[in-house]
Order: sequence, then structure tokens, then C-alpha cells
Amino acid sequence: MTASMHVIATAGHVDHGKSSLVLALTGTDPDRFEEEKRRGLTIDLGFAHAVLPSGAGVSFIDVPGHVKFLKNMLAGVGAVDACLFVVAATEGWKPQTEEHLRILELVGVKHGVIALTKTDLVDDDDLELARLILADQVAGTFLQDAAVVATAATLGRGLDELRSALDALVSATPTAADRGRSRLWVDRVFAARGSGTVVTGTLAGGTVAVGDQVTVGPRAVTARVRAIQSLGQSHDRIGPGNRVALNLGGVEHHQIERGDAVAHPGAWHMTTTFDAELHVLASVDHQVSRRGAYVLYLGSGEFPVKMRVLGLDGVEPGGDGLVRFRSTVPLPLLPGDRFVLRESGRSETVGGGEVLDVAPVLPASRARPDRSVDRVIAERGWVEVDDLALLTGHHRPATLGRWIGAPGKLEALVAQVRTRVADSGPLGLDIATLDERERESLVGAQGLEVIAGRVRIAAVKDPLADHPFVAALAGSPFTPPGADGVDRAELRALVQRGLVIESDGVWFHPNAITAAGRIAAELLVINPHGFTVAQFRDAVAATRKHVLPLVAEMDKRGITRRRDDVRIAGPRLPVSSP
Repeated sequence: MTASMHVIATAGHVDHGKSSLVLALTGTDPDRFEEEKRRGLTIDLGFAHAVLPSGAGVSFIDVPGHVKFLKNMLAGVGAVDACLFVVAATEGWKPQTEEHLRILELVGVKHGVIALTKTDLVDDDDLELARLILADQVAGTFLQDAAVVATAATLGRGLDELRSALDALVSATPTAADRGRSRLWVDRVFAARGSGTVVTGTLAGGTVAVGDQVTVGPRAVTARVRAIQSLGQSHDRIGPGNRVALNLGGVEHHQIERGDAVAHPGAWHMTTTFDAELHVLASVDHQVSRRGAYVLYLGSGEFPVKMRVLGLDGVEPGGDGLVRFRSTVPLPLLPGDRFVLRESGRSETVGGGEVLDVAPVLPASRARPDRSVDRVIAERGWVEVDDLALLTGHHRPATLGRWIGAPGKLEALVAQVRTRVADSGPLGLDIATLDERERESLVGAQGLEVIAGRVRIAAVKDPLADHPFVAALAGSPFTPPGADGVDRAELRALVQRGLVIESDGVWFHPNAITAAGRIAAELLVINPHGFTVAQFRDAVAATRKHVLPLVAEMDKRGITRRRDDVRIAGPRLPVSSP
């Protein structure tokens, strides 16, 4: 399996030399389209890779800088580890430079290198001025202490220094974690000649192997991984943190689009409603409220959403607030996922943040989400172990059976069951009236006992012990009395415990069946070809009313078998005494 490779996104203003720098570092032109080459303008994501002097591999995602192609830029920074931030010495800091920096902060990028490009076109004084302005602009951001490398890509100037700076960057940047739950946000999809559907993206969270069944997109289209490539090499299995191309069988390329997620079936909670923390950019000149046409950029996709601010009317510029989003399509989310929020009416980036709760249960008026697993459990009271892992990404041991209970829930459940048992009387409570979790609470419960499908207080004397009806049946085994006057609940309990045998509406003591078996064995010694009901009736000195149910019970138990009009030996016929 290929080790994790760092993914680095370029960022910066249009025409500041991002693509030229990637070409100089990798030998690959990230501008894939003829229009991009003709205009000298990146309009969609480009991809390239290189091996640094240390031997570490990096994948570059070259994102467009022009404001008109901002959504493509947002698609590219959703799964990156670090950035190569590009500022041209000739033009310095521009509005798009600022917006790219803020977007990188919003999606959680914390590591980067700054390339000061086109330095061959300025003199030493202008270069020093550009450095000073740059330092002032990145002060207080994650790039404050980033290495700044002066470059001139067309002349090859500064490239070795930049490679060394990138080496230091990747050594200080954590590799992608394997959490056993893979997700690949699709940033490209196409039909390859002879191969079928191919999707590309940055694999995160887990591994993917050839032959895996996966689901794709909000419609959860099922597909099979036919082949895997990364950086031009084929793999049977690949881990998180790599740029990956998956050849998918069972799905057409037109069924997939950028922003769809590839995942293993059942591994993610698909949600259309989720709570998040939103940071509003200080540059926004108005309060951000529920009023607006919002688009959420998450992973590699853009998703129209409705937003409600929780607990406030709105979030002020530079401020933070809790919000609830409602998406038009289900998304595979987990707390900690980062997003960028734009308001399409104003065509501005208003802020971004992280997902806190992927399946809120409280109404918006009461919800105060955070990343706490305990909160998720407390708000639900009980949650299944597997569901908690889907909702939070964390595993907890079960409190009861397959459930995790909030503090005090188990004790309250046991007390509730005890009360029901105590209120049910001396016969106890039929466990069929308990739900699965209540039945599970009986396991190991002190002071309760389960007998014949009923649970009762163990200290209570068994009302069925020495029951008068049982004694009456024992006193007249073959001509037993009827059950008139016997409490119906007690009668059912006697039958459930095997203290009374019921056959065709007649009740017998268990000893009556045992005695009848011995008599049948004796009759078969005398009549080896079988005995009739009349012969058995005479042997037990009973009426036909009682004999027929008694013989039927022996047949059911395998003591005897019916053959025409006689009974012959069954597999459980007792041995006759000599």
C-alpha cells in the first residue's frame, strides 16, 4: 500500500505565476485546457506531482486565481495539507490574494510556503519593498512564520531554494490519518477509452482496494473499484493522503459530478441537516443572518443551503456564531469537516467554519452544538454504539447491550423495570411486554428472577408453588378435574412452567403423562402389533373424554405413534418392566 503523500494547493491572485511555478517544479503543465494555454489563465483545477530532494513526494493542486473561477478554487482546497502561496513581486498583494488567504484559513490549512514570483522583473529596492508589504499582510495568519522564497520561474531562479523550503514544509506537516473510514470527494470525472468511468480526488480517512464496493454521490449509486492509480502508478490498495484515480465499474460517468463523494457503503451518516460553527470574515460589511442565498463549499462540491443562526439574529463581521444548515442533497459528513460559505446574491465569501453535529435532534431554538461526544449521547439519552461512531467518529464501549446511555440512564431504566415488575403482582411481568433494551437490563439485575418467560421480584414467594390445582391433578391423573375457577393468568403460568400439561382443552399433571407411557409400554408387550384407544381406556379406567387428549399428548411427545386405528411404539416409549 502506498504511503501517504502530502497534497499542496497553490493559491494567489490571477496571473501571479502559480501554474508557471508548478510547471518549473514538476515538469507538468497543470493547465489542461487549450483555452487556459491560449489565455494564460487557469480556469479549472490542475494537477502535478514531484519528488523533493529528500525523496518525499508531493502532489500539487493548481487552483485558478481569477474571481470568476473562485468555485473551482474552492473545490481544490477542500482536502489539502498545506499551501504554496504565490505573490508576484511586480504587483504585490491584491484583493484575490487576500481572499485566497482567508479561504485557506477557513478550510483549516495551517502550513505553507510563500513564493515571491517574477522577481526578475523588479530591482532590489522594489523586491525588498514587496517583502515588507508581504510580511505586513500575513502577520497574525498561519503564514506569519512561513518561509519566503524569491523565484523567477522562467529563469529557474530560486527553484532549488523553493524545493528545500517545500521539503521542510512537508516534514513539519502531519500526514493524513487513517481512521478506517475512507472518503474521496470527486474533483474530476471522465470516461477513459477502454476503461469506462474514472474519478479523481484526494483520498482521506481510510484505504480503498481494488474490488471494493463503493457508493457514489447523494444518490448512493453502487459501483465497484476496478483499478486504482496514483501518480501514474497502479495499486491494488492505497491509503489516505494520496491523489487517486479510481476506475469504477457499474456506474456511468454522466451519473457522477464534481462534489460527489466516493465512500464504502454504510460507513458515513448521510445528512441534509447539520449544525456548525461559522466564522464571519472581518472584511464583510454587514451582519450575516438567515436572509440570503447561501452556497456551501465543502470537499470538492458547492451545495445550496438554507441557514439559520442559532440563538442570535445574526453574526457580526469578524465574529463567530452557531448555525444550522439545510442542504438540498444528503452529504456524508463528520464533525470537524471544514467549509466555506458564500452568499451568491452579493457574490462574496462571507466566512466558513467547521461542522459540529451531523444529525441534530434538538430544535433550532434550543440547540447549542459543540464537538462533545457526551453532548451527542446526552441529547439522545440512548444511542447505539455503531450509530455513535457514524455521528461522531468516536468509539465508546456499550453501557447496555449494544447501546450507550447518558449518565443515570441505566439506573433509571432498571428502576423503571423494577417498578413495572412490582406492580404486576406475584406472578411477575411477562417479558414479552418489555422492549429490547428493557429486556437487556434484566441480565445480571439483582433481586429479579426470570421463570418461564416472566420476571418477578426474587424475594416474593412463588404463588405457583404447591398450587391447589396442581395437587388436584396429581390426585386424579387420568380423570383430572376441569380448570373452572382457576385464575387464567395463573393457569397460563402453570402451563409455561411445565407444572400443568394442556392437551385439547384438558389439563393433566406431568406425572400423568409419565404413568400413561408406562401403561402404553405394558400394553405393547401384550399387543406387539399395537393397542387401540379402547384398550388404553380400559387400562387406565378413564373416560374417552380424557383418554383421547392423553393419547394425543403421547403421540406428540413420541411415546407412541398412530398406525391406522392402533398405537405402536414411538422413539420415546419407556422400557417395560419385566
